[in-house]
Amino acid sequence: MTQHGNSPEHAPLPLNTVFVSRNHAGRHGSTEYVYNGLDWEAYGPVDFERPRPYCHFLGKAAWRVKNVQGAIDVAGDAGVDLMVLGGTRLNIKRGFRFTWSRRVSFAGMVGGQVKLDLLQGSRGLIFPVLWHEPFGLAVIESLYFGCPVYATPYGALPELVPPACGVLSAGRGELADAVRQGGFDARACHEQATRHFSAAAMAGGYLQIYQRILDGETLHARPPAMTASAKALPWLR
Repeated sequence: MTQHGNSPEHAPLPLNTVFVSRNHAGRHGSTEYVYNGLDWEAYGPVDFERPRPYCHFLGKAAWRVKNVQGAIDVAGDAGVDLMVLGGTRLNIKRGFRFTWSRRVSFAGMVGGQVKLDLLQGSRGLIFPVLWHEPFGLAVIESLYFGCPVYATPYGALPELVPPACGVLSAGRGELADAVRQGGFDARACHEQATRHFSAAAMAGGYLQIYQRILDGETLHARPPAMTASAKALPWLR
């Protein structure tokens, strides 16, 4: 069984549970994980010469832990336009929130070619999440399109984003400075995604796990369970 999300604290999971990152596994008292991977051929070629006039946020903006307001603040401080993929200008799910800035655009819940075209035009992902991200499909999709990642250092993000592909910080000012300066190699970001997070690599990891179980091994001696963690992770404004 693959555990994709953060489970409730101390809730026991099956003995043969597999997690989706080293950090995700460790927070459940485990060392068993296989990174998620995507079929990059389905995403098409990347145009590295295309103009990239904005940054983007990708995720469910209505979730507080995704911190879309933090992304808006970072983009504003850096003086760049922001495209929000996964949210709307008016959000009543979090009380009443209306984003007034005309430098912030909202694409709503998008997928398919529309989403891919928007990612192609971005100069970077701003992703200041306030929880331990189990993996981060938004991160590897963005890397595939040559987008460096400006994010908080929580959960699996340090495993996905090496120094050559972005900046990890819990400080709004530090992330804004990094966005303003830029300077990352889009092709290096693309290679990070294709080399480490492909569907083929994921399949190979699971085949090794399945073979161990077929050979009679049990992945955990006792049920893995989430240990206590901070409810609200730091975000320095």
